[in-house]
Amino acid sequence: MTRRRTIVTAAILAGALGLTACGTNREEEPGAGGGAAGGCDTSRGTLIIGMIAPLSGGLSAFGVGMQNSADLAINQANEACAVPGYELRLQAEDDQATPQVAGQAATLLASDPNVVGVIGTLNSSTGQTVQPILAERNITTISPANTGPALTLGENFATEPQRPFDTYFRTATTDLVQGPFAANYLVQTAGKQRIAVIDDGKTYGANLAEQFAQQVTELGGQVVARERVGERDTDFSGVITAIRPQNPDAVYYGGEYPVSGPLSAQLAQAGLEIPLMGGDGMNDPQYIALGGRPGDLATAIGAPAESLPSAAQFVSDYAAAGYPEPFATYGALTYDATNVMIGALTNALSEGEYSEDRRADIVAAVQATDLEGATGPVAFDEYGDTTNKVLTVYTVDGAEFVPVEGSTGSFEG
Repeated sequence: MTRRRTIVTAAILAGALGLTACGTNREEEPGAGGGAAGGCDTSRGTLIIGMIAPLSGGLSAFGVGMQNSADLAINQANEACAVPGYELRLQAEDDQATPQVAGQAATLLASDPNVVGVIGTLNSSTGQTVQPILAERNITTISPANTGPALTLGENFATEPQRPFDTYFRTATTDLVQGPFAANYLVQTAGKQRIAVIDDGKTYGANLAEQFAQQVTELGGQVVARERVGERDTDFSGVITAIRPQNPDAVYYGGEYPVSGPLSAQLAQAGLEIPLMGGDGMNDPQYIALGGRPGDLATAIGAPAESLPSAAQFVSDYAAAGYPEPFATYGALTYDATNVMIGALTNALSEGEYSEDRRADIVAAVQATDLEGATGPVAFDEYGDTTNKVLTVYTVDGAEFVPVEGSTGSFEG
């Protein structure tokens, strides 16, 4: 595959790695003759950064954007000779947004002693599956998209938070923030008081809907109906019939765009011309292609990348790299997650060669992260959660989601 030429970003040079670029684009087999691409010393061989994400199927628009963004960061790191003595390689595995397949991908990556870390997953349900598999081999995992609270805080996250795995981190904030943030907007700003809440029963959707519903009640709004659909359902006449008598003025959906797009269309067809709102799993143009309507709403983690000065170089470099797909909702978060991993490798291997025993050093280096990324400041708390809690509300305008002016912020209870 032809190696894309990219510009080495200031984030890598100054924030993440503190190294200088090597200045050529010469390609060579990893480790051959002590100098591979860019004239860097790669005599110690190749280290693999894995990825687990949906690269096919209904959620592939998210997954492919993640893959491309990680690829960009790794290509730039190789050009910058970021990890002296080594070349980095991305190994992306398709989990099809299915926990069982994600487990198989994690087992495959965990069996390779040259895997130094894994970026992913997208879904919280797949994240639950891969966590113990990768943790058993002390492999650092950084998710740019998981939002389920239990992944970092344990099953009793509301009352007795306890970190399940020290190897797991994420650059995405959680549903404990995202759900209430959406409720604040829908009730206080949009003025909706009677809201029907629907979810798909999966870890992500159910958690998000629950946190949203709790905050609506706190604000004095009414959750007039709670319904559940299947993640592969296509006919929503039953649930629409159930909520119609309650006269909702909005619907909130916990789940992803393959279901929420058709659900929005069928609400309108049934005469319920009310907005449907959801979380980051809905925030993609595919939602609109599947039936999402103007005025529908979705939150997303972080501020819009195109509006952030810190993300300008990422946006420019991604375009220059020539990827055919957009970086999508999780691109900048993935780029930051990958650069965190690369920076940790640089620090952990600064005084010795890599071996599986050094994986603990990589975990510790990630925990100590403090850098300016494309999405802003990147650091982790004692649970492995990002300290950056910023979110944004988007609305459907034409064929895309656009940010609602003045909506970027964090949850304030």
